[in-house]
Amino acid sequence: MGELQSALDSLAADDLTPVFGPQLLERLAPLLRAHNALMVEITRTVRECDKTGAAEHDGLKTMQSWLRGHGRLSTRAASRLVADGRALEHLPAVTAGFTAGAITAEQVGVAAQVATPERLAQAAAQGVDVRGFDEALAEAAVNAPARLPEVVEMYLAALDPDGPEPDPTEGRRLTIAKHADGSVSGRFDLDAVGGEKVQAALESIVQAARPKGDTRTRAQQNADALVQLCDNQLAGGHLPFLRSEKPHLVVTIGIEDLLDPSTAPHAAETGFGATLSAAQARWAACDARVSRMVLDADGLPLDVGRAKRLVPAHIRRAVERRDRLCVFAGCSAPTHWCDVHHQLEWLRDHGDTSLENSALLCERHHTKVHHGFRVERPPDGRWRTYRPDDTEIVIGPALRV
Repeated sequence: MGELQSALDSLAADDLTPVFGPQLLERLAPLLRAHNALMVEITRTVRECDKTGAAEHDGLKTMQSWLRGHGRLSTRAASRLVADGRALEHLPAVTAGFTAGAITAEQVGVAAQVATPERLAQAAAQGVDVRGFDEALAEAAVNAPARLPEVVEMYLAALDPDGPEPDPTEGRRLTIAKHADGSVSGRFDLDAVGGEKVQAALESIVQAARPKGDTRTRAQQNADALVQLCDNQLAGGHLPFLRSEKPHLVVTIGIEDLLDPSTAPHAAETGFGATLSAAQARWAACDARVSRMVLDADGLPLDVGRAKRLVPAHIRRAVERRDRLCVFAGCSAPTHWCDVHHQLEWLRDHGDTSLENSALLCERHHTKVHHGFRVERPPDGRWRTYRPDDTEIVIGPALRV
């Protein structure tokens, strides 16, 4: 590994500014081959980690969660990497092409669709050996890469000519992506009945709010209706509890920014991590309950403890403000998934219920901490996680896949 890092450092030191096009392409070709070879080894290693439960060594349940926390991979990339490793065990010809550098990691991801657990079960029920199709997949990937998705679709269609069972929930999807400015975009896929319900709910709000001279587009009207629908549900108080509180909009802002008439950008932060201007925060506060929290010079909440075992709402808010996420190394569970853990146990060690004695931990890692793992917050304010053998779990450099 040291030699590999040295080679990468040497490449990074090259000045590409004076290099012309043909020379750049000559440099790029072996880099792509090396990238493919690295992906082979990453996939192979991830598969062994997956089979042996290696992520448990760092207190994590799956390799997907380890890759997200330690490798900084997205949820999609982490899941794909684990799934590809599992699928390749059933596709020896594709594996051979991948190892030889003739098939790329992206092509493996396409071919892997035929070897998911569900598809393998379908094939077994029909007496179909996916290995008999493996050679065709490898040949398409090498000799006709543009046709590989088509070959996969042909196999899947033959495997299930009648299509999936009409389970309306099976194909439902909703994804939400957050952008740097705090705005979000999303996509959803619904069955006919589910889609009709959503359209009926949105249409009722659109038709009830059509003032004269409305210049909004239909897309804007639908978006406003969706926000209003959520507003109504949050205000109605009928949604399930999130950690002992009804779900609500949470905005944190300094008192100076709240009172200042200017529109300072990035003055406030929401519970899900978006940043707002002071003007946006004041707008949200027009019809809201405002809670006071005293912070120190570094912006951390001051101790608001009191001697009771159950964590009161004001201390929980202070812990959420300080920790933001589960503090266990490699975990990024949001605040509403988390418990407030007593560092010194309240009953056995007489630990008080205070900010200083609290840590935000998701349910899984709260259990881990009570079974040998340990989290500590030294004076530098950066949480550290230790295994039962007292070795520290350290997050390494990002993996780029």
